[in-house]
Amino acid sequence: MSSAIESVLIENRVFPPSEAMQKSARISGMDGYNALCAEAAADFEGFWSRLARENVLWNKPFTQTLDESNAPFYQWFADGELNASANCLDKHMGTPTENKTAVIFEADDGTVKKTTYKELLTQVSQFANALKAAGIQKGDRVLVYMPMTLEGVIAMQACARIGATHSVVFGGFSSKALNERIIDAGAVAVITANYQMRGGKELPLKAIVDEGIAMGGCESIKNVFVYERTATACAMVAGRDQTFAQATAGQSSDCPPVPVGAEHPLFILYTSGSTGKPKGVQHSTGGYLLWAKLTMDWTFDLKPDDVFWCTADIGWITGHTYVA
Repeated sequence: MSSAIESVLIENRVFPPSEAMQKSARISGMDGYNALCAEAAADFEGFWSRLARENVLWNKPFTQTLDESNAPFYQWFADGELNASANCLDKHMGTPTENKTAVIFEADDGTVKKTTYKELLTQVSQFANALKAAGIQKGDRVLVYMPMTLEGVIAMQACARIGATHSVVFGGFSSKALNERIIDAGAVAVITANYQMRGGKELPLKAIVDEGIAMGGCESIKNVFVYERTATACAMVAGRDQTFAQATAGQSSDCPPVPVGAEHPLFILYTSGSTGKPKGVQHSTGGYLLWAKLTMDWTFDLKPDDVFWCTADIGWITGHTYVA
């Protein structure tokens, strides 16, 4: 018997979707795809204007779809105002969706927790109020260094809710990686956890944050928020650090979303830094939100009763977009 391992990188089989699935798809077959392309080719500004009005909730409607006056720094929907968190959560309130499951979290030990849109909005609002109470405001940068838990979603949504720009750092990155990103972004706060769980083992996160800040150049950091993922205590710096429970104690579950311009920086995601200094890629609010929604509709053909599982970490663009 041969011990050679055949390549699993070559796959020539084709698995077409069922006829029923093709008929129910938002873009049905090549005819549907070609029609979409033809509309975009005929009037691309009108095309994107229509989609932005149909798929995004605007506080202030935009009047200009594309501003090319400062090429190549193009601006989309620039005079429009919106809030990303409101588009994810508030728009569902008062509808049957508010009581549907928004996030299913399965912990390392197999424990499953389901959170509805209404429950998620309450938790996001409380944490957003905690951020505001700490002096964090619109335009500030906040670093998120979290495990894959519901609280990671809450952190990102809370930042977006008050207009703060967040930057998620993958929970496997080093203290040096954190230090570089804090300095480059000029972050005023870090949201982290005491530990993360991997394969039944506790892996430190807060200790790595402390190491990164201690490397110097991080004087901009005024607050560190620590989600207690496990019962094991971690070192806390008086006057700077507080747990999620401490930060949200007594905070209102009502936090009106702050309208921001469509070009307002929603988040900064850094390249890995494997070939040089990490480079921050800034994503604006309006264009990013629209494309995230459309790819869920067009690429994944997500339906209201579907359960979507994204295997990517929130520290990468795929996880960031389709988990939160």
